[in-house]
Amino acid sequence: MVQQRQREVLSRQTTERQTRIDRLQQRVQQLQSQKPEGARALREQQRTLQTQNRLLEREQRAQQSDLARQQRLGLQAPAARATATAAATAAAAQAAQRGRFAERFREQTTPQTQAALTTRQSGWAPRQAWRHRHPAVFVAWLGPVFWPYAYSDIFDYTFWSYAYEPGYWAYAYDDFVDTVFWGGDDPYSAYASVNPYDYPQAGGGSVRQRASASPQTLRQLCGTPDKGVTAWPLADIAQAVRPTPEQRALLDELKAAAANAAGVFKDSCAETYALTPPGRLRAMMNRVNATLEAVKIVRPALENFYNSLSDEQQARFNALGPNVGDRSPPQQQANADSCGDPKSGLTQLPIQRIEAVLHPAGKQKEALDRLGEATAKGVEGLQAACPNDVPLTPVGRLEAMQRRLEAMVTAAKLVEPALDEFYATLSSEQKARFNTLQQVAGQ
Repeated sequence: MVQQRQREVLSRQTTERQTRIDRLQQRVQQLQSQKPEGARALREQQRTLQTQNRLLEREQRAQQSDLARQQRLGLQAPAARATATAAATAAAAQAAQRGRFAERFREQTTPQTQAALTTRQSGWAPRQAWRHRHPAVFVAWLGPVFWPYAYSDIFDYTFWSYAYEPGYWAYAYDDFVDTVFWGGDDPYSAYASVNPYDYPQAGGGSVRQRASASPQTLRQLCGTPDKGVTAWPLADIAQAVRPTPEQRALLDELKAAAANAAGVFKDSCAETYALTPPGRLRAMMNRVNATLEAVKIVRPALENFYNSLSDEQQARFNALGPNVGDRSPPQQQANADSCGDPKSGLTQLPIQRIEAVLHPAGKQKEALDRLGEATAKGVEGLQAACPNDVPLTPVGRLEAMQRRLEAMVTAAKLVEPALDEFYATLSSEQKARFNTLQQVAGQ
């Protein structure tokens, strides 16, 4: 009887403690998502966040102590079940990591890829990374803007592919799919060359903060993407190829096309965060469609100029690039043997999380099955556009870029109606959980 009373008291305490932990985690996540203005507000946020984290750590240590006592009493408490579930979740996530586009770069954990991870987490523009002698990587979100450096990424990659991390497009594909389900702070980051459980901000129950940007930076990105850090290297091209008067006229046409392409980005930047999965998907589609339109504007002008060059001029054009360390031959960069392998990790894990968190039934479950099928078909399209090698010329790279962007648009169009249908079947509580799926799944 004494042991039974101990079990009942301990079970009640454990339930109450888990409730406090849930509330503290939600408070920490809310604080991390806030963007205070001014040094004083930032210091106040940091102090409050430190206090909440200390309280959370204290409750979690007490929870572990409660768990040990329950095990001694032979009681499988909710905390124990949660621990077992968390272990299974971690194992599933690690297994799913093997089914990603960027998986083939996992073994390339060099100081350079570690530097690229810093670039990604910092939300650096390509040329900011280059100034630090780091390769540029795909930055999925900067504040409320999806693919913030799309303009410079597309055209700088066209000219200087080796100045980007070798798995640039693999990470872009993974993030494109991840963001629909996990948002901008998912722990299952596409950066597969470093295990997400090996660095502190992407696993272990903590939420990685979204890269922030000042209003001035976002205005520049959205209003004048062809200026500043995203400027085209037209002067470098002219210096390298020394164009004839006829070629100079074609280069001027290319410059005009670049300005027109920049114009399509002005209306593709979001001013507020998309807080729902359908909203995030539409924000992505808006940016990718703008990027694709920009490529279609520039590609004819680039082809005309490049085809007018002599063999020697083309060779000099191909050799352009910033000094970011040793160049990797394009053939080594591609190494896309596993690009066409099944990518079950991209689709199975989020669908399993949705089922575990939302408990869909009836029509909801049927709609979720259709969402899973649509996502799988979209990923198959991305696989088909995955390159077997990196083209050696700017014209070839831009052509490949267009095919990949078209695959991303097609994938999004496949997923959008199924996602809208599933989301419409949810209750208000289920929608709130789906909107913050990563945070809920991590509790």
